[in-house]
Amino acid sequence: MMYTIERPKNFDIAQIFDCGQCFRFNKHESKENTYCGVAFGKYLEITQSENSVDFNCDKETFDTLWYSFLNLDNDYSLYIDSFKDDKTLYTASQFSSGIRILKQDPWETLCSFIISQNNNIPRIKGIIENMSKAYGEKIECGDGIERYAFPTANSLYEAGTDAIFALKTGFRAKYIYDAASKVAVGEFDLNAIFDMPLDEAMQALMTIKGVGPKVASCVLLFGFSKYDAFPIDVWVKKILNNYYSDGMSPHFTGKHAGIAQQYLFYYERCKNNVYL
Repeated sequence: MMYTIERPKNFDIAQIFDCGQCFRFNKHESKENTYCGVAFGKYLEITQSENSVDFNCDKETFDTLWYSFLNLDNDYSLYIDSFKDDKTLYTASQFSSGIRILKQDPWETLCSFIISQNNNIPRIKGIIENMSKAYGEKIECGDGIERYAFPTANSLYEAGTDAIFALKTGFRAKYIYDAASKVAVGEFDLNAIFDMPLDEAMQALMTIKGVGPKVASCVLLFGFSKYDAFPIDVWVKKILNNYYSDGMSPHFTGKHAGIAQQYLFYYERCKNNVYL
């Protein structure tokens, strides 16, 4: 089954899935111009051509799940145009113009970015896949390959710290368990984060062990669509030192700060031949 749409403006699957915002999508091993992965407990193959995009699903699934996940209701040309007064940012946004901020599952995003601390992309992806295989529900994909949904907070809570540590999560095991236990028993309401202003949401997330400003900002941007979040890691620090030594751009504290961050992050890494 295949559903096809006209390729949207400012849409490139390589930039979307390789910009560091998610960890469960990869290039398909045998199909050209195709990425595949799991989100919200469903498997997706997405193939891009010059004028169209193919999805391995029916129209109803596309409309109810993947349209929102891929953030197709936003006109990203408006964001790029708004950055014209900042030469560095505008250059980066044009280079990275195919990026869209995915609307990911908040729980999976929280765990994934806890795992990302002091870690590299291949190891992050490997840990998440092993965790999903061990504690997530099996997904029927019809191609003979076993795939698994991301485990629920309850399943990781029941597994316990030692079992999570056995997945080679290292010092992060106790942080993952703390997050899982607080969500599973109702001590922490992830859905409440959607209605909080940025500062309040940041403070709430940082009550979870191991969640600092950088992880919280990533979770808010990629899991809660809070575009005013501006994650700062070593790459962004380098950008700020190299291009903004006279002061932060107002765009970095504005309502589209997170989109600006993704353009700059992807541009700087590619310019330095450091691909994700």
